[in-house]
Amino acid sequence: MINIVDKEKEERIPPILRLGFRPLFLLAGIYAVFSICTWVWLFTSGSQSPLNVPAIWWHAHEMLFGVAMAVVAGFLMTAVQTWTGVKGTSGGRLAFIVMLWIAARVLFWTDTPLSIIALVDTAFLVLTGWEVGYRVVITKRWRNLFFIPMLLVAISANLASYATVKGMPPFSANALWQAMLWWFMILISIMGGRVIPFFTAKRFQLEAPKPILWLEMLAILPLVMLAVISFFPLVPTWFNASLLWVAGIAQCIRLYRWQGVRSFGEPLVWSLHLFYLALPVGLIAKALYIGNAWISHSLIHLFAMGTLAGVVLAMIARVSMGHTGRAIYQGPSFSFAYFSLVLATLVRVLGPIVWPEHLQTWVVIAGIGWSMAFGGFVVCFGPMLIKARVDGHPG
Repeated sequence: MINIVDKEKEERIPPILRLGFRPLFLLAGIYAVFSICTWVWLFTSGSQSPLNVPAIWWHAHEMLFGVAMAVVAGFLMTAVQTWTGVKGTSGGRLAFIVMLWIAARVLFWTDTPLSIIALVDTAFLVLTGWEVGYRVVITKRWRNLFFIPMLLVAISANLASYATVKGMPPFSANALWQAMLWWFMILISIMGGRVIPFFTAKRFQLEAPKPILWLEMLAILPLVMLAVISFFPLVPTWFNASLLWVAGIAQCIRLYRWQGVRSFGEPLVWSLHLFYLALPVGLIAKALYIGNAWISHSLIHLFAMGTLAGVVLAMIARVSMGHTGRAIYQGPSFSFAYFSLVLATLVRVLGPIVWPEHLQTWVVIAGIGWSMAFGGFVVCFGPMLIKARVDGHPG
């Protein structure tokens, strides 16, 4: 192990800055509530937006590059310590990275030029990539190096998203949001395949299923292709539908092999299976209704809220327990948050499909459910994130 921690030095660091998950999970939870409440207000009130970018652009960008990317960064800067044995980012270095994330969020409410905001926002991702990549390379843990090209794609996409505000790229912001949503589905597919069957088997003393290479390829490679063709609107519908069907069926088989039916007694496990289920369901539903633009648009929220936000909520609760030295399955009752997000997702997806004239009502109800879920995380787990580990260990 390269990880050597000076206990006295560690204790001089405020607990909130001792590992990346602490500030970034907490801020992501707070910002998830703030940004959705703000979006609901802008969407329903008709008030003039005080933002320096279009409100719909801000909503999509901040869900992906604000909330979700903060969780990705916090997770990676925490997990890389476990992967490599090298002390994770902490103290002043972590504070600087966190301040970049905060600054990028705040600057949208000022007259700051978009080029400056883009620079600050990109610096956050670049430094995150460096903190992770450097540790992986020096310890030669090549299995986890794939995060670096993934982050490079995210950095490029983020820069391109700012350019779409000025109409510079040959593609729309909507194409980029769709591609980034697939990016997150790819990331969740890869990481979910590692951790969900492992957590399930460990908790219920089962034998973890071994990955089947061809099944993994059929589940993930079509998602990569879907991300690419997001920028090519003239791709034949049959080709798009074929990718959705292949990925959806493969993801269903994959999820079934993870033995989620045995996890009903443990919220921190069944929540991962339930929210991951939104991915194959969304893929198959999108294939079935590929010719219906309104339903296809509504299904975006099944991926964004059901899969992405759901898996995020389940993972940050689990990581917050484990990395603060607590018994993972003896934490606060958190099922209400999972159910709130499930209901919010169903309302946001199905409401506009069944009763489109009441879209504003569905958005408000979904916003309330979302806020209860992530607000619940802040209330239940926030105190853990700002205090030292209960077992006295560093981190």
